[in-house]
Amino acid sequence: MARMDLAYTAFEGIRYMMAPARMAADMAWFGLQNPANPLSYSPYARSMVAGCEMFERATRRYGKPAFGLSETVVDGVAVRVTERVVWERPFCRVIAFERAFANPPAEPQPKLLVVAPMSGHYATLLRGTVEAMLPNHDVFITDWSDARMVPLLAGRFDLDSYIDYCKAIFAALGPDLHVMAVCQPAVPVLAAVAVMEAAGDPGVPVSMTLMGGPIDTRRSPTAVNCMAQERGQAWFESNTISYVPPIHPGAFRAVYPGFLQLAGFMAMNLDRHRDAHSDMFDHLVKGDGDSAEKHRAFYDEYLAVMDLTAEFYLQTVETVFVNHDLPKGTMRHHSVPVDLTAIRSCAILAVEGENDDISGVGQTLAALDLTPNLAAERKAYHLQPGVGHYGVFNGSRYRTVIAPRIAAFVREMQGLPAAERPLRLAS
Repeated sequence: MARMDLAYTAFEGIRYMMAPARMAADMAWFGLQNPANPLSYSPYARSMVAGCEMFERATRRYGKPAFGLSETVVDGVAVRVTERVVWERPFCRVIAFERAFANPPAEPQPKLLVVAPMSGHYATLLRGTVEAMLPNHDVFITDWSDARMVPLLAGRFDLDSYIDYCKAIFAALGPDLHVMAVCQPAVPVLAAVAVMEAAGDPGVPVSMTLMGGPIDTRRSPTAVNCMAQERGQAWFESNTISYVPPIHPGAFRAVYPGFLQLAGFMAMNLDRHRDAHSDMFDHLVKGDGDSAEKHRAFYDEYLAVMDLTAEFYLQTVETVFVNHDLPKGTMRHHSVPVDLTAIRSCAILAVEGENDDISGVGQTLAALDLTPNLAAERKAYHLQPGVGHYGVFNGSRYRTVIAPRIAAFVREMQGLPAAERPLRLAS
């Protein structure tokens, strides 16, 4: 771990050293846009303004975005939405999106918990995921904490802790709870349900939807899976773990820094990100405000990252990507075996994207094969053509195809009447 000890301090030092230049860029940006400045009408000024904004955006730390979901439409009527924290511990809080109905729906609406990934981005990355489910569900989401903001006195947080949090949240929001696990949490959610079912816990959810999750990364391994397998947990410990500098509340906590995770994300599609920023510069110079705003909105979210505790990150790498403990039947939770054959009541819908380059096709489907004691009528699978990893839980095909498929599955498992346009649940 010593090799990375100073990485975080160096990163923060460079960021603070850039502060004067960032301030100068801001001043130039304002001055060159002032209508009283004759230069503001020249092509040179437009290029300078564009360059100043690009520089400022490249050197800032992006803060945690807001969900901003203030309204939804239920049965053609606009309904106000407010956020309320309904459960909280040091490393996570659960947010309820409460809808202020003038006339509540005649039919009961299922409770749906969206378990957001703890993989670098904030839960707000799933804004579109939540928005699509709001008209027909009571929606909750796990809002995981940035590890650099959690004091050392709060203790450790590892993969076992994640499973403990899931169990506690399921119990707090139950009964009749449905769970949607997006990507990384597919493994701890499936493990939590297995542990609860084995113990006869009454808080077991009615159903879980696993979306693009790495249940068995031996199936259709992606570049990400292969790298983890080849390098092993020891390499990641030596090359990716650092300590939070003393300027943050989580000072001296060992973490996988968000800026390293972001660098890895961007390196996977470097040409696309380079072209997007080049296009952004051109849009600013040409005065194409709509296109520039779309770029800002996307990258304000994409570049906002959080730190993960070192113990959670390393245990996940070893358990999920190197040893494949869950599909092999060797995973343990606090030394207790995680037995997927214990799952007999919680229904499972596995959702995958045809072009997913993070969790390959078949990795999430494995959950259905690993639960032989769950009745076939309580299992479903959906493979969405033409979408990658992000498209599994966001975008037009998620809104028009995947979200309705999930809603139909949830209603069927809860024993509610089918929607006007029922969807076939197995692909």
